[in-house]
Amino acid sequence: MAEKKPTKKKSKTKVTEEILPPAPALDQAITDTLRVNYMPYAMSVIISRAIPEIDGFKPSQRKLLYTMYDMGLMHGARTKSANVVGATMHLNPHGDGAIYETLVRLTKGNETLLHPFIDSKGNFGKRFSTTAYAASRYTECRLDDFCEAIFGGIDKDAVDFVDNYDNTMKEPTLLPTAFPNILVSANLGIAVGMATNICSFNLGEICDATIELMKDPKADLLEIIKAPDFSTGGLLIYDKAALHEVYETGRGSFKVRARYSYDKKENCIEISQIPYTTTVEAIIAKIAKLIKEGKLKEISDVRDETDLQGLKLTIDLKRGADHEKVMAKLLRSTPLEDAFPCNFNVLIGGNPKTLGVRDILNEWIAWRTDCVRRELYYNLCRMEEKLHLLYGLKELLLDIDKAIKIIRETESEKQVIPNLMKGFCIDEVQAEYIAEIKLRNLNREYILKRIAETEKLEADIADTKDKLSSAKKIHAVIAKQLSDIKKKYAKARKTQLLFTEDEPIYEEPAKEAYPVIVVLTNEGYFKKLLPHKGNLPHNEEQKLKENDFVVVREETDSECELLFFTDKCQCYKAKPDDFETVKASALGDYIPAKLGFDEGENVAAMLLARDYKGSVAFFFENGKAVAVPLNSYATKLNRKKLTNAYSEDSPAVGIFFVPEKEGKKPSCEFLLRSTQNKAIIMNSDQLAAKSTRTAAGVYVFTLKKGIKLEDVKLFADDGSEEMKKYAKYRKSKLPSTGTLLEAFDINAQQVKFDF
Repeated sequence: MAEKKPTKKKSKTKVTEEILPPAPALDQAITDTLRVNYMPYAMSVIISRAIPEIDGFKPSQRKLLYTMYDMGLMHGARTKSANVVGATMHLNPHGDGAIYETLVRLTKGNETLLHPFIDSKGNFGKRFSTTAYAASRYTECRLDDFCEAIFGGIDKDAVDFVDNYDNTMKEPTLLPTAFPNILVSANLGIAVGMATNICSFNLGEICDATIELMKDPKADLLEIIKAPDFSTGGLLIYDKAALHEVYETGRGSFKVRARYSYDKKENCIEISQIPYTTTVEAIIAKIAKLIKEGKLKEISDVRDETDLQGLKLTIDLKRGADHEKVMAKLLRSTPLEDAFPCNFNVLIGGNPKTLGVRDILNEWIAWRTDCVRRELYYNLCRMEEKLHLLYGLKELLLDIDKAIKIIRETESEKQVIPNLMKGFCIDEVQAEYIAEIKLRNLNREYILKRIAETEKLEADIADTKDKLSSAKKIHAVIAKQLSDIKKKYAKARKTQLLFTEDEPIYEEPAKEAYPVIVVLTNEGYFKKLLPHKGNLPHNEEQKLKENDFVVVREETDSECELLFFTDKCQCYKAKPDDFETVKASALGDYIPAKLGFDEGENVAAMLLARDYKGSVAFFFENGKAVAVPLNSYATKLNRKKLTNAYSEDSPAVGIFFVPEKEGKKPSCEFLLRSTQNKAIIMNSDQLAAKSTRTAAGVYVFTLKKGIKLEDVKLFADDGSEEMKKYAKYRKSKLPSTGTLLEAFDINAQQVKFDF
């Protein structure tokens, strides 16, 4: 018989629902929840982590460097990085991994910055590679001598100090950088709802520009700061208009390409510098992919030969290959030429602002002026205190014997100070100073030397007061510091400029056109299909997102151009070859992301253009319509974006391609429906033709106040008896108030109208 398991005794205490009543339901709007619960977190990320301040540092970088300064690592031997990481956790509680990653980026060994702040020893990885860096227990570091330019005045009240996160020590809110580090050190940060991407500039050029800007606020910065300068070098393709936009607005982009040389003996291309935004591994992966696809048949091998001498990427060529044409193809197809997107987002007084180079320098000058003023005032106070003591010592010179007699005849130690004050008519501070003088120094020579300092102190105090009274003189102090920093630390440009007129042009060999099927969905997803293996007309089952549907499906060839009109009155141009060939089971490319739409911009229509014959019909909410020649969108240059593509007076309801008219019949017909459920059918001949893209058109549908044109469809009349029912909607004279749609017509249009 099986042994019975002992049963647990039930607790006598009964817990009922009445003891723990349910929590009351909170009726809170989602906007309140976001404001109360999410916004504090978002602001914390923006202010305390991701966005740099006017000194050029994020909080994590500032805490790390100040910790090293506090550890006495400005001069002397290096210490293990692990010691620095551990000490930094007193100020930065985000974990040793994050702290060490910050340290790595600031080192000389990593080569991320033009002017590194940390002198390092060991493997700290490289900016141009994804290879891992050594653990903190193996590497060593100390502050570089360059840090003298960021800590000067920190012990003289140049900046404010606050408590750390647990109120056990003080830390600076900013570092008193004596040069515009915000523009010298590259910075990338992603916060909540915003980001920053600041490129680096040459230290010497920035110092010169700042000095000139203090003299002339309208100085031409492009004449002084030629262009950005990166630690990885490369060739910057000089575009004055693009750089001017970056300098003035803080937004824009420019292109940087790799530097290379050709070894004729080995028949190989050697890459020595690459764009700052990419890595060796990314370049090799892209080249390998192109070779696999058969698009780079001239290359036999690609390998990374980076060593202690620096970066070296070798590309072996096949016999007979033209290295210049191969390189031109690589620059077009790989990250060997890459764009740097600028977003100069900086915290000014705790508020994020997107500023251009000029505005950033002006903000830095104002902030640095306050730092220098505070430092001068600190020095003034110390000099006045010392002068006050020397004035008391001067009184002692009148009768040293009297002072000795007063001290010797005073019975109580507490009475020494009062007796000296009474005997020489000096205050308590002066008397305390005299009483602390050693007996060996109570001689005329010592006292005369101290008093001789009085004249120099009086002159220095007068000079300091003079500087404090004039912003122009404080600017002179800043200019002197900038000149000294430039003389001591400035380096030659690493990123050289390439002017477009110097750039060789290699035309891409003509490709043979091939048939394709292009598909666009309502949500903006695009697919390029090949018409084989089941992709016959209307034969494939398209994979779509939930609630999405196909709005355009056309058979064309690879030579046609795709015009994507958006709801922001812009037109983006592309070719089928710009997209990867996919299967119907793929989701496809998201057009706003693929073509770089502006924020909140969506696809309104896609038209196909091969010879740019025909026109584009635009229908607007206000009842107007217009036909614009398609050749208005043809461009001689390879422009990818056209602004002012159509009128912005009223939102567009429908955008259609109208082919050239053949014979007497109109090219096509349209059914227009208003929010009042009235409709008209009009043909393309009734559209007002205008040569200007932004033409507002003429009224075709008369609408009452508050009524809008809601929908426009292509109307396909197959000549059947059923189509005769729709004759009442055709209007020979426009504008028209329309005819009310009958129930059977509303249902029928779902079948008969071409969506």
